[in-house]
Amino acid sequence: MNERQHAYEVTVRWTGNLGSGTDSFRSYSRNHEVHTAGRPEILGSSDPGFRGDPGRWNPEQLFLAAVSQCHMLWYLHLAALAGVVVTDYTDDATGVLVEEPSGAGQFTGMTLNPVVTITDEAGRIDAERLHHQAGAMCFIARSVSFPIEHRATIRVDPPA
Repeated sequence: MNERQHAYEVTVRWTGNLGSGTDSFRSYSRNHEVHTAGRPEILGSSDPGFRGDPGRWNPEQLFLAAVSQCHMLWYLHLAALAGVVVTDYTDDATGVLVEEPSGAGQFTGMTLNPVVTITDEAGRIDAERLHHQAGAMCFIARSVSFPIEHRATIRVDPPA
């Protein structure tokens, strides 16, 4: 087996010290920044339900986005290999996180709802099948312990 390893680095910096640190549950902001070399920073916070700033990304949204992005990128790659010409792709992904009485929690499922536009009706069956392949290939999806559903809509828009 010829495995390749890829390493990733990010810096997460808490910016929410309002003067007294974590003196109490209400004394600090959940705001933070995510940095990596050569890329714009991501302004993060916790979910508003957990005292976070609703104007910033929260980890749960970023996690859902990572699953959706990974699926899309694999899907587009597989479509190109299969000769399915995709001209548009939008996914309104959803996820469910269950919080336990202790405050711990976990995602119990995600649903990807991609709307994919292809150029030829003859590619519809392949376009639908490729979602299952993309799910099997996506690095992020392969790393989670909950089900990810794919509810794809395939549209055909032949070139003018």
